[in-house]
Amino acid sequence: MNKYQIIYNDFRNKIVTGFYKGGEILPKETEVGKEFSASKLTVKKAFDMLVDDGFIIKQRGKGTFVQEISPSEIEILAEANQFLGTTALNPKQNVTSQVFVFETVTVPENVADRLNMNPKGKVYKIVRVRQIDGFPTVLEYTYMPVTVIPDLKLKDVQQSIYHYIEHKVGLKISLARRTITARKATKDEAEKLQLEENDPVVEVRQIGYLADGTAFESSTSVHRYDKYGFEIVLHRKI
Repeated sequence: MNKYQIIYNDFRNKIVTGFYKGGEILPKETEVGKEFSASKLTVKKAFDMLVDDGFIIKQRGKGTFVQEISPSEIEILAEANQFLGTTALNPKQNVTSQVFVFETVTVPENVADRLNMNPKGKVYKIVRVRQIDGFPTVLEYTYMPVTVIPDLKLKDVQQSIYHYIEHKVGLKISLARRTITARKATKDEAEKLQLEENDPVVEVRQIGYLADGTAFESSTSVHRYDKYGFEIVLHRKI
């Protein structure tokens, strides 16, 4: 993970856990740079991300402060910037997987860049549909480094991969960066999600990170338009 992401994660986690309170002034960027052995531009990029995500606010001539937001808003912001799997998001429903592809392949070039991998490294390639109470809701295309997630089996892919990572491998999932777009379903996607071709879908591109900053997942999820929604909190810059 890049240094600016490490700084971002550190301050984000301290705000979410209450280490820094609403309205509290944060250390100067020069002090943060010394603490993390980072350049001024690197610290600025991390702080700009925190501003964009609603955690902090910069006041000219005064400093940088934690945003005055309620505990419920902090929870929403935290969930928006980390992530939960389909199983965890639907605890009262029966979540299953129909697996179409599960194999070990040489990492594609574009995926190697996203996962900071050796271009000759091996990844699990996974294509599956997640079903909630037997109804298809999301089609997932996922790549995971074999060296990071060892001994992944088909039975694990048929259930919750995140549960396997955290409870069997013993790794801590920290956060994800997501890009969300709306588009039309392809013929294959429509068939798998029980839609009509060209029906609207929501595409979510994601890179997932472990607590130590290691990228463990590059995925593209295609969601039914009527089964996907999210809530965000927007703060106006002052």
